Amino acid sequence: MAKLLKWLAIAAFASMLSACGYNDFQTKDEATKAAWSEVVNQYQRRADLIPNLVNTVKGYASHERETLEAVTKARAAATSFQITPEVLNDPQAFSKFQQVQGELSSALSRLMAISENYPQLKADTSFRDLQSQLEGTENRITVARQRYIAAVQEYNVLARSFPTNITAKIFGYPVKPSFTVENEKAISAPPTVNFGK
Repeated sequence: MAKLLKWLAIAAFASMLSACGYNDFQTKDEATKAAWSEVVNQYQRRADLIPNLVNTVKGYASHERETLEAVTKARAAATSFQITPEVLNDPQAFSKFQQVQGELSSALSRLMAISENYPQLKADTSFRDLQSQLEGTENRITVARQRYIAAVQEYNVLARSFPTNITAKIFGYPVKPSFTVENEKAISAPPTVNFGK
């Protein structure tokens, strides 16, 4: 009889966890992590393009040293930022991530703007290929961020809604930070890559 009561208690507890949204938190938490991984993946793809882009520009515009150094420095800051799962639950770390990525976007914009002054650079096949890859990557970053924002929204609605907000407090599921409007404006503007015809 004691064994039966023990199994009934376990079944009742499992049923309560399911009814209180515990399993939903597991699902939505994993969805935000997966979406975040894609954001990080696309930012890394962009960072990987930069050395070739800088070297190509350097061949034509070597006296633009300040701009080239700014891009290299911003890339170093963005790639040295430790992206851990805790970033998703730490608004300050998340804000720092947004800041370093925004600085890299800004530096890339300046690099692309100076290329307008070098017709031979704009005509270079390697440069045009890199520019095209950068445009594609910026589009992928935008899509990945949108997916992450949607996943965080679903998770946060669950974390803030009654009665699942009680489950969130009991099991430690805090509201997750998302890209803010101010930061979104700063980092969603892809570098200017219109080189004319």
